Amino acid sequence: MKRDSRALWILAAVAALAAGCERPPAGGGLPIGRPGADIVLRAETVLVQGIVPPHATLDALLRAQNLPLETVNHLVGAVRTVFDPRKLRVSQPFELLRTMDGKIRRFAYEIDAATRVLVEPDPPSGALTAALRPIPRDRHEGTASGAIDRETPSLFEAMDEAGEAPELAIAMAEIFSGEVDFNTELQPGDRFAVAFEKFTRDGRPDTYGDIEAAELQNGDRVLRAFRFAPPGDKAGYYDEQGRSLRRFFLRSPLKFEPRITSGFSRARMHPVLESVRAHLGVDYGAPTGAPVVAVASGRVVSATFDRANGRMVRLRHASGYETYYLHLSAFGPGIRAGAPVSQGQIIGRVGSTGLATGPHLDYRVRKDGVFVNPVKVHASMPPGEPIPAEARAAFEARRDEVLARLSP
Repeated sequence: MKRDSRALWILAAVAALAAGCERPPAGGGLPIGRPGADIVLRAETVLVQGIVPPHATLDALLRAQNLPLETVNHLVGAVRTVFDPRKLRVSQPFELLRTMDGKIRRFAYEIDAATRVLVEPDPPSGALTAALRPIPRDRHEGTASGAIDRETPSLFEAMDEAGEAPELAIAMAEIFSGEVDFNTELQPGDRFAVAFEKFTRDGRPDTYGDIEAAELQNGDRVLRAFRFAPPGDKAGYYDEQGRSLRRFFLRSPLKFEPRITSGFSRARMHPVLESVRAHLGVDYGAPTGAPVVAVASGRVVSATFDRANGRMVRLRHASGYETYYLHLSAFGPGIRAGAPVSQGQIIGRVGSTGLATGPHLDYRVRKDGVFVNPVKVHASMPPGEPIPAEARAAFEARRDEVLARLSP
């Protein structure tokens, strides 16, 4: 009888112990003691992911993570062997993996969309070493199409309606910048289609690659562009006949949204002086700060300020042409007398300096010492250089291949 009682007591004790093991531990962790249950351990590392804040230095960025000063100095020194920490850019992503006692397991900073700095401890010595690493991306082929209408009156808005970002609209406008003034020549009923590269990272949209083909129905004309690299030359855009779309002059010194508010005239009532004077250029209404670009490659003759013209840039180009950009709010980087400029380079920002009633660009063209109508000059520019004869067959094969992607 005593043996039976003792056995019952032992079974009860074991049951009580098992029941206690199934209760969650303090702090809400997973139960301990059940077969297959996870055991809660204290984390050994901390992962910090963020973006570079304004006015940050690499040193300050690391100190904010409560790293020892010696560790910060070693990490900055390692980065300096492959990348200048003074070039740290605002809003670029970074990642830091460290132990609880402040040792670095990994530090990564994205220099741009294609490259990052990676710092890790060297296995034999534990010393921090840095290297530049490509950022893995997946390439995809994309297409988009849309229309200019009342709801989407600009290429920006039409591209957004098609589900693509403004960067794609800008790239497409630059391709046709020698053929179409996107500020004034788009009209309801115009349509576009574009075939392009698109890159993703970890399944998420990342950046656009090259536009491979584009089509724009502008009024009664249909413009097409195909990207092609002739042997021994860099890639460019060509029309269906193989003629380069790169013109001597861009159609406009402004990219988007502005409108012509005053045309070329030998007798116009000046809005400030209230007297009849010649207006030897074209006024584009645009917001203050909008970028103004050089319509052709050349050299800066002057970058000046006076009470009438405000901030003004004057450029000299080949074939006896000069262009003038008046009433700027600021000059572009490096714009000074004698500096070379390339077509499409920002030479200033729209403003209202000098005799101006509001923000706009007064743009002028002079040919062999005589001011001429910019609109007519731009429209009369001849087609660009054609594809070399020896590359013609390769161009036509590539043209037909990507043209099929533009078809509905």
